[in-house]
Amino acid sequence: MKKTAFITGATSGIGLATANEFAKHNIKLILCGRRKERLEALKNQLEKKTEVFTLTFDVADKNAVSEAISSLPNDFKHIDILINNAGNAHGLDPIESGNIEDWDAMMDINVKGLLYVSKAIIPQMVARKSGQIINIGSSAGKEVYPKGNVYCGSKHAVLAITEGMRIDLNPYGIKVGAVNPGLVETEFSKVRFKGDAIADTVYKGYKALQAVDIAEIIYFAVSRPPHVNIADILVFCTAQANSTIVKKDL
Repeated sequence: MKKTAFITGATSGIGLATANEFAKHNIKLILCGRRKERLEALKNQLEKKTEVFTLTFDVADKNAVSEAISSLPNDFKHIDILINNAGNAHGLDPIESGNIEDWDAMMDINVKGLLYVSKAIIPQMVARKSGQIINIGSSAGKEVYPKGNVYCGSKHAVLAITEGMRIDLNPYGIKVGAVNPGLVETEFSKVRFKGDAIADTVYKGYKALQAVDIAEIIYFAVSRPPHVNIADILVFCTAQANSTIVKKDL
């Protein structure tokens, strides 16, 4: 039976690459994001390979999340795979001068958004005693680096929630895991630095991970046999040793 995957943050980066990777393997797709035009363009592109449904909402808005998922047509109500990918970083500031609006945005999307979407989908998995959840974490959830304070805190929370989910959902045979990338060349830095030119320098002098690299790992995780769960994986590019050490040829 064909599986259905629900992907948040599908309009760019890892979410977009995962949608493309899943479509290649004939997985039905529910693609979610805030940018409706991008979602529709992606739907038109991927419908040549698989069935696609799009939902436009902000994961940080709990009412919008609930209403969107409740509105799914019958052909897309049965969700086998949840990819909690939506996330962001805002600013790179020491704690004493951090921007509270940036803090709110990171906690609202990275933590609360993941919880809101999961809360709306997990009950059906529990009822069926089957399903798989992959939360997209970060190397920032494994260590804390200078000026990363709240972003790192949000990603540490993602890993703690993932472990809690895995324990609580274990009796129902639901797989839960986290994929934690290091430096991935996406729109991430443009968002973090709010369009500042410094964002263009983040990936210079070395070969960063590409979104497709992470998408292939996510597909690997969802394509394992029933008795295998990829619980946690940390992925760096070869040039990266940890969050602060990157070999650059400049």
